[in-house]
Amino acid sequence: MQALARTVQASDPELISAFLGGSEAAFEELMQRYQDRIFRLLSRYTRDAMECEDLAQEVFLKVFRKLHTFQHDSQFFTWLYRIAVNTATDHLARRSRRRLHLVEDDAVLDTGKPRTEAVDVSAPLMQRELAEVTRRILDKLPEKYRTILVLREYEDLSYTDIARVLGIQLGTVESRLFRARQRFKEALLRLHPEHSPSRGGDR
Repeated sequence: MQALARTVQASDPELISAFLGGSEAAFEELMQRYQDRIFRLLSRYTRDAMECEDLAQEVFLKVFRKLHTFQHDSQFFTWLYRIAVNTATDHLARRSRRRLHLVEDDAVLDTGKPRTEAVDVSAPLMQRELAEVTRRILDKLPEKYRTILVLREYEDLSYTDIARVLGIQLGTVESRLFRARQRFKEALLRLHPEHSPSRGGDR
């Protein structure tokens, strides 16, 4: 029991070291620590639960095989996210699937409207409608813009972590995110003006 408690409380580097030393239990603990986040991320690329499960298994298998290459020059989860993002995009492209679908939570991207508004009986319906509008707009964006919006707006990664996940410069993150948000807002205004920010004031 004592050894188990120490394993549960071990840091990522400690678990990685233990795995590289031959402990498969350490790898299982590492994956349990992050599997919910990986499933959530992958679920934004496909609405099919079985496909999401397959992608997750592929990600974990790649991590199992490549963990010895992790250089510890960033946090483990950013390295893991990078594998997950690449796996999702490569897998769907390989299969010649239709454009990636990014599935949002109940919240919508920041369009200039407050995320919480006065409660009324139509609020749940409007929330669902706005979420569906967001999904359709995200679906039309180029992959690099969809992915960076998901990592920032839904996964809440810092600019530095996004740069590490995508393997790009910090300045590129800033400029790409700016362009992605502009594209989203332009599409929202063009296709669904009823959901766009009021004309009076952008922040």
